[in-house]
Amino acid sequence: MGLKGDRFEGITDIAWHMNEVATRGGIATLSTAGSGAANDQSAALATYAADPSGAVPLGILLNDMVNKDLTRTKLNEHKNEHQQGGKVTLLKEGYVVTDFARPDIVTDPSGGAVCYVGPSGRLDTVQAEGAFACGEWQSSPEEDGYSKLYVKVPVVGGARPTLA
Repeated sequence: MGLKGDRFEGITDIAWHMNEVATRGGIATLSTAGSGAANDQSAALATYAADPSGAVPLGILLNDMVNKDLTRTKLNEHKNEHQQGGKVTLLKEGYVVTDFARPDIVTDPSGGAVCYVGPSGRLDTVQAEGAFACGEWQSSPEEDGYSKLYVKVPVVGGARPTLA
């Protein structure tokens, strides 16, 4: 699972940490926020929310989060690995090709359909109760399950509008 190389990173955010092992390509949501600008505060936490209801989307995770014994091995920079608890890069606006669509969804993603926050960082075609929109599907899945997704995680007047 993850991301393919075809992507456009228009706006990214590096203000968040993640305290869990995670694969890139899913939608990270707000766990806790820091105070002030929250630069380098470990309280600014992103997560893959188990329940999408009310989970505020922060962006698509662009790093693999791993838990390695760094005294025995090093992080694989070619795979863009980051140590659990470290900073992550989140895509707020742009597009990615990802296979993080919910595997048990009723309808496959299709071009022009709104994408919603799903459970455990998954991307969904159906809006769960209280789930926010986080982008728009640009294609249906290929044979390997990857779809193109336009990501837009806006904040307008404190509200997160839907894209439909």
